[in-house]
Amino acid sequence: MRGKMDLLELREKIDQIDSELVALYEKRMDISRQVAEFKIENGKRVLDKGRELEKIAKVKSLTHNDFNSHGIEELFEQIMAISRKLQYQILEEKGALGKLPFIAVNELDTKKARVVFQGADGAYSQAAMEQYFGEQINSFHVDTFRDAMSAIDEGSADFAVLPIENSTAGIVSEIYDLLAEFENYIVGEQIIKIEHCLLGVPGASKEDIKTVYSHPQSLMQSARYLKEHPDWQQISMKNNAFAAQKVAEEQDKTQAAIAGAHAGKIYGLEVLEQGVNQASNNSTRFIIVTNQKLFKADAGKISICFEIPNESGSLYHMLSHFIYNNLNMNKIESRPIEDRSWEYRFFIDFDGNLSDSSVKNALRGLREEAKNLRILGNY
Repeated sequence: MRGKMDLLELREKIDQIDSELVALYEKRMDISRQVAEFKIENGKRVLDKGRELEKIAKVKSLTHNDFNSHGIEELFEQIMAISRKLQYQILEEKGALGKLPFIAVNELDTKKARVVFQGADGAYSQAAMEQYFGEQINSFHVDTFRDAMSAIDEGSADFAVLPIENSTAGIVSEIYDLLAEFENYIVGEQIIKIEHCLLGVPGASKEDIKTVYSHPQSLMQSARYLKEHPDWQQISMKNNAFAAQKVAEEQDKTQAAIAGAHAGKIYGLEVLEQGVNQASNNSTRFIIVTNQKLFKADAGKISICFEIPNESGSLYHMLSHFIYNNLNMNKIESRPIEDRSWEYRFFIDFDGNLSDSSVKNALRGLREEAKNLRILGNY
């Protein structure tokens, strides 16, 4: 019985200390508000890294063992992070965050636009382009993703359509790297279902087929179907559209391509078998990119990238800006930074619009604490 009473007494003491901590916390936040007012009046930055490091060193020195020293470091890192977020909110309330260099438009001007896509006529990128812009759009194709980004960067195209993610194969890592390299911006996206078909020349049948051409990934995605035809030779091509083009040009009944029905329509091939890829829910997300800092007024998704210091807790502190501003983060990817071993660039998609105060607040905090933050687009 005595042990139970001792525990209750100890818990009462903890409750009392917690009440005191809450009161002191609120007192500290009130002073942080006053600090924010001072910084607004004097044009000072919210983050003062040197001051924070000095503060943490001082409070650690007040502890009496290593465990408490480490714990108090974590505690004060959190307290100061919360204080910064409060100050960012006050900056937003006072209109001191400034305007982002992006222009809101009701609609994208696509009437006389010229659009570039990677691949050849019949590629899935072309199908995505036509779904987004319409079939009558003025377009041309290039060999590589870099060529497409260069085309809009130099102004020979107004928009580019690029695949960024497949539901089964994952991200297209090269696109992420190019988004970080080029000063181009995402203004839209288009998701299309990927349904591979076995395409042959008119009059051909499956019994005639001896050789199948396709992109290696499409051959892999159709592996279960191809196992049913072990006598077919599989030959890899640069992309599915080129495979369909080759079969159409050579008019050989023993040859077939695995590609989309769109490619079959472009090159006059017949669908010998539909849906040969085993994943029925296979889809690819394409992004629409331009060289202008535009976003539609009703846009609901934002993409950013940034680098962070190689320090413990750095990524956590970055992500906390989404939590405190009640923003839903729906994707995070990392890519190694070229020529910098073991350093990474992070790409994040989250819900929001650049005109939202919560978004401005989060971006201000991220920009203060991250390295090389870039807004990749709002769409």
